Amino acid sequence: MTTLVHVFADNLLPILLTAAVGFVLARSVGLEARPLGTLTFNALGPSLVFHTIVHSDVRAADFARMGGFALATLLVPALAAAGIGRVLRLDRALATSLVLTVLLSNAGNYGLSVVTLAFDDAAFTQATIFFAVAVAVTWTLGVVVASLGTADLATALRGVLRVPPLYAVSAALVFKSQGWLLPPALDRPVGLLAQAAIPVMLVLLGAQLYHNRDVGDSRCVPLAVGLRLVAAPALALALVPLLGLGEPARQAGLVQAAMPTAVVSTVLAETYGLDAAFVTRVVVLSTVLSPLTLTPLLAWLGA
Repeated sequence: MTTLVHVFADNLLPILLTAAVGFVLARSVGLEARPLGTLTFNALGPSLVFHTIVHSDVRAADFARMGGFALATLLVPALAAAGIGRVLRLDRALATSLVLTVLLSNAGNYGLSVVTLAFDDAAFTQATIFFAVAVAVTWTLGVVVASLGTADLATALRGVLRVPPLYAVSAALVFKSQGWLLPPALDRPVGLLAQAAIPVMLVLLGAQLYHNRDVGDSRCVPLAVGLRLVAAPALALALVPLLGLGEPARQAGLVQAAMPTAVVSTVLAETYGLDAAFVTRVVVLSTVLSPLTLTPLLAWLGA
C-alpha cells in the first residue's frame, strides 16, 4: 500500500493538481473553457505535435512497431463501442459521442506527463510515437467520427481539411524524413508554444470539469469509461508479446493505452454539435478514476 501511495504521489498527483487549478479558476473567476480550447486547437496542439515529432530520436522500425500497437489499442475498443451502440439502438449523437470517447485517448498532456515522471528518456521517446499516432487519429478519424454525428460522410471528410494539427503532423513527418529543422528564430517560438501545451491542456481539463459537472445523459458513461480504462489496456497487454515490444516500449505503450478519454474530445463534441455534456462526463469520470487503474499499473511496471 505504501508503494502505491508513493507511485500516486510522485507520478499522478502533480498532474491532477494542475488540472485542479483550472477547476478552481473556473469556479472563482469564471474561467471559460472555449477560449482555451480554441487556443489549444489552433496553436498549442499543432506546435506540440510538430516539435515533438521533429525533435524525437526514433528509428523507422520502432515507429512502425509502436505505431501499429497504438492504432490497435485505439481502434479496436472504438469499433467495439460502435457495435455496442448499434445493439443498444442509441440515437445518432449519443452513439457517435460514445465512439469518440473510447477512440480518443489522453496520450498527450496526461500520458506524456506520466511517462516523463515515471520512466526514462527511452520510454518517453516511445511514448511520443504513441502520441503522434494518437494525434493523427484524433485529427483525421476523430474529426470524421465527430462530424458524422450531424453531417454526411462527404461533409465530414471535407472537415478534416480544416484541422490545423493535421497539417502539423504532415509537416513534421516531411521534416523528419528529410532531416530538416526550422531555423532557430522559428524553432524556439514553436518550442515555447509546445512547452505551454501540456499545462494549458490540463488547466483546460479542470475548467471543462467544472462547467459540465452537473449535466448530461449518464446511461452509457460507465460503458465508455470501462472500454477506455479497462478494455484498452487489457488489449494492449495482449499485444505486447505479439508485437515484440522491448521494455521501454512496453512501459510507455501500456501506460499510454491506459489513459482516460482525451480532453480534446470535448472540444470536438462542442465544435460538431455532439452530446458535449455526455462526452465531458466521460472525460470527468475516466480522469477521476484513472489513478485507481494507473497507480497499480505503474507499480507493476516498476515506476
